[in-house]
Amino acid sequence: MEYDREGPQLPTARGPVSEAVGAHLLGTGPLPSPEAVAAAPVYGDDLQLALYQCYELHYRGFAGVRPDLEWDPGLLGVRAGLERRFLAALRADTPVHDGVADAVGALLVEPVHGEGVSHFLRNEGELWQLREYAAQRSLYHLKEADPHAWVLPRLWGRAKAAMAAVEFDEYGGGRADRVHARLFADLMTDLDLDTTYGAHLDAASAECLATVNMMSLFGLHRSLRGALVGHFAAVEITSSPGSRRLAEAMRRTGAGPAAEHFYDEHVEADAVHEQIVRHEVIDGLLEQEPHLAADVAFGIDATGYLEERLGARLLADWRAGRSSLRTPLPAPSGVHGEIFHIP
Repeated sequence: MEYDREGPQLPTARGPVSEAVGAHLLGTGPLPSPEAVAAAPVYGDDLQLALYQCYELHYRGFAGVRPDLEWDPGLLGVRAGLERRFLAALRADTPVHDGVADAVGALLVEPVHGEGVSHFLRNEGELWQLREYAAQRSLYHLKEADPHAWVLPRLWGRAKAAMAAVEFDEYGGGRADRVHARLFADLMTDLDLDTTYGAHLDAASAECLATVNMMSLFGLHRSLRGALVGHFAAVEITSSPGSRRLAEAMRRTGAGPAAEHFYDEHVEADAVHEQIVRHEVIDGLLEQEPHLAADVAFGIDATGYLEERLGARLLADWRAGRSSLRTPLPAPSGVHGEIFHIP
């Protein structure tokens, strides 16, 4: 049987569960036991990597892994066990607003003295920290909009039309050179990073994996379509101001024109997308399925919860003068090489 060679190499295992999933994908070992899945810390490296491996089969797969394993019954059973634990933890740990209006309203308020990652990078970030940030975010941005596309068959009317319009923009309006994943790869080139899909999976933290896994979890389950819409709203509503700060960080550090352009593009595009998502996608969905309001609020708040966990991890490492990555990036070789600091 032909193997799918488009995907990245399988990542290095981070514990018994991810090791067993990887071995099963290569046909060299059994799947992890339910006891091993139950014992793995839910937000930890092992469980999150195992779940990421399962989900990646629905994107580009892995080199040397048979494409038909996407629907392997045993693997789907393991994935279901991982998902149950992840979703239960999110529901238990996420402080959820009383309603959609409150959840959206909280996103619209910009703190006077922000202390998040984009504020840090704008005000004092160094090029080595911008490189690390881009490496971690590449797990999503090199497949930007793909997890959200799964919700389209589960919507109709206003919500479907508006969601499709936003996705069309994310995919470059029909132009391959304008696809946002392509623009992010150009940003990575400016930062002297490997742009190969999945190249930085081994380096990414569990907190980063969790943010991408949540998108796949919501996107792959029809029962979670409301949560996916909430997640998408959270991304689009907060993107414009955050992207403005990141564009300023790229300019201040001289990262390069493509690095600046990626975030400048999101400042403009996502300001428009915000209005569409709020007034057409969310309102259209709830007009047709008002019972999904609690799920929309959950999707908004769960996104904030996981982003705060990732931000706390990044800032704790950077303020301590250490790398936020599990494995170091190769030393830069481009024009900025002499002013990069490698901790």
